[in-house]
Amino acid sequence: MSKPSFATAIPRRRYKYGEFTLTVLGDIETPDVIDYRYILAVAQGSDPEPGLYITAEQAAGEELVMRIMMRDGDEVIGHSGQWRDLDMFVDEALSIVSRILNLSDETPYQLM
Repeated sequence: MSKPSFATAIPRRRYKYGEFTLTVLGDIETPDVIDYRYILAVAQGSDPEPGLYITAEQAAGEELVMRIMMRDGDEVIGHSGQWRDLDMFVDEALSIVSRILNLSDETPYQLM
């Protein structure tokens, strides 16, 4: 599975979205060359291992790259400087999770 590699991170927010738990991480230290601004990890039910990640990664200049990582690989899905803001990143990531996991009838609830 394609997934981000990091040594430490601080949980910034946690959501319940249908049967999924979503955790937004910030202040990420990684041994990789990728500079992660935020990582959203999606775990299903009681499975502690996330099966889906959405990342905001530093790109050239002020832009960030948004990437989706799943079991079958990863893909860059956009570029924007707006994702430096935690709220903007979370809004976009929740929208993507909703589409991918078909959660249009569900509402995300912030736990922390």
